[in-house]
Amino acid sequence: MTEDATIVEPGEERESFEELVKHTHSANELDTSAPPVLTVENLRMYFPIKTSLMRRTVGHVQAVDGVSFVVPKGGALGLVGESGCGKSTTGQLITRLYKPTGGSMTFEGHDLASISNREMKPLRRDVQMIFQDPYSSLNPRHTVGSIVGAPLRVHDVVPKNKTLSRVQELLEVVGLNPEHYNRYPNEFSGGQRQRIGIARALALQPKLMVADEPVSALDVSIQAQVINLLQDLQREFDIAFLFIAHDLAVVRHFCPEVAVMYLGKIVEIGDRESIYANAHHPYTQALLSAVPDVKQAATGGRRERIRLTGDVPSPIDPPSGCRFRTRCPIAQEICARHEPPLLQIGKRHKVACHFPGRLGEHPREPLTARLLGVDASGQPDPGASPATDLVEQPGYADTWFDLDGKTIGRA
Repeated sequence: MTEDATIVEPGEERESFEELVKHTHSANELDTSAPPVLTVENLRMYFPIKTSLMRRTVGHVQAVDGVSFVVPKGGALGLVGESGCGKSTTGQLITRLYKPTGGSMTFEGHDLASISNREMKPLRRDVQMIFQDPYSSLNPRHTVGSIVGAPLRVHDVVPKNKTLSRVQELLEVVGLNPEHYNRYPNEFSGGQRQRIGIARALALQPKLMVADEPVSALDVSIQAQVINLLQDLQREFDIAFLFIAHDLAVVRHFCPEVAVMYLGKIVEIGDRESIYANAHHPYTQALLSAVPDVKQAATGGRRERIRLTGDVPSPIDPPSGCRFRTRCPIAQEICARHEPPLLQIGKRHKVACHFPGRLGEHPREPLTARLLGVDASGQPDPGASPATDLVEQPGYADTWFDLDGKTIGRA
């Protein structure tokens, strides 16, 4: 029987991810005192669109457009959103699989966005990636030993005569039989293949790991095993994670901080409690309402689903102002004229919305108008005083805009 096989007896209910993962591991906790290991500021990636004959650039796909966040040392930041919102592209930019169009990515004093490929090579030891597909990310012509040992050979980490023993040690760390180093990927199940990918990423003992949908292709029970494994590795080796996923239950357990993306931009970012229990952006609220909850459905207390109308706009020609306004139920005139800033509204909570508020409590007047120097409709207001220090900076400041009191809050 393969690792992916799960037996459910007749009449027995399959356990949810939350129940399975909590058998052995509690949710990761936030360490607010941890220094940043990665600081991303105004990161952009525009893919050119060229004509077939003259190869002339006629437009750009704005896959990532002005993203800013901080990943703490030994911590985990979750990046969530719909398919096509730019999550995976952001991860590939950080690992420099793409060279960004603009912005900065500061890792231990190095700007990963501007250095050359030659300068990037030694830093690849510290920044590794777990790929989404455990099938296509492993070369079927190479043995597991060759795949996991490749980073060791490229970076000359261990002597050649010690490579095999190190590979076997890594396989054992991720829960595989070390004697299977001479097997090929097709001889393993999906969960085992993902463990092989984790072993390869772990080979150089990185300080930052980008996990791109690491459990999306796995059965729920195997998801819990892999997440528990990642938690063990994180605690043992003090690895920071940028965890990219669309499964909000997985992100809630693994990531103390969460960033929500929509059409290339972060619309809300904050700690676990702020996002899951106190979301202020209409898109985040709609996203959370779509998460199935078996227990609430059984007791009749399931929350009402928020259904968004319309299609996601094209990243080639995104809407003016707020990119979510074409599907937003509370959009007004100012949303089309001005892009909402990523405003800090709590100690560890930011939201990019002109009308931020708890579900059903959104204000009628735009709270960002005076901060932007405009009136309620988005027209210039000579009496307003823009407050640029509260917006568009990675990390969190000691002051923020208190929505309830309409005042400046302080830590």
